[in-house]
Amino acid sequence: MRDPLALREQHQRRLAWMPWLYFVLKPRNRAWAEAWQAEVQARLLAMETVELGTGCFIAPEAAIFGEPGRPVRLGDRCAVAAQAFLHGPLTLGCDVSINAGARLDGGRKGITLGDGTRIASGAVLYAFDHGLAPDRAIRDQPVRSRGITLGQDVWIGANAGVTDGVTIGDHAVVAMGAVVTRDVPAWSIVAGVPAVVVGDRRDRG
Repeated sequence: MRDPLALREQHQRRLAWMPWLYFVLKPRNRAWAEAWQAEVQARLLAMETVELGTGCFIAPEAAIFGEPGRPVRLGDRCAVAAQAFLHGPLTLGCDVSINAGARLDGGRKGITLGDGTRIASGAVLYAFDHGLAPDRAIRDQPVRSRGITLGQDVWIGANAGVTDGVTIGDHAVVAMGAVVTRDVPAWSIVAGVPAVVVGDRRDRG
């Protein structure tokens, strides 16, 4: 017979890597899962400058760091999966998901994600950049930060990258492995390195 405690621990691991399952738990699992999340989130809130909306899921293996002046704010029902890295300033709207291994660093100016936005596994958003002047080593270059803004219902595909200063409009999709170096219009589908517009979601109906 299977050990109930071991089964619960395995279920917790499953939720950490696939957090969307947390929002569709069966009633028999809801009570222990919510109590477990309360403990995970209480530890995070005690240690970091973080604000959490109601009904969020935070994997224990996620690395979330906020400091005074560089907070991490999550809206209601956000999910952060295992091995995701979040460094403020970050502001996530409601129903945002950050999947396993994604990396978001807000630099000085910050990253803002609109409601319902999805960041797939391995995606990277860095809101800062180093200078390249030839008269000094890379380690001595000045760092700039302009910020990154994603609208509502945006999907950033697996292993895609978004560079500092970029704004991505509502309902846009960034293809797997793309590198976004310029603004993306609403509803656009972009792909490639550097990313270019290859379609419009409204044409996919």
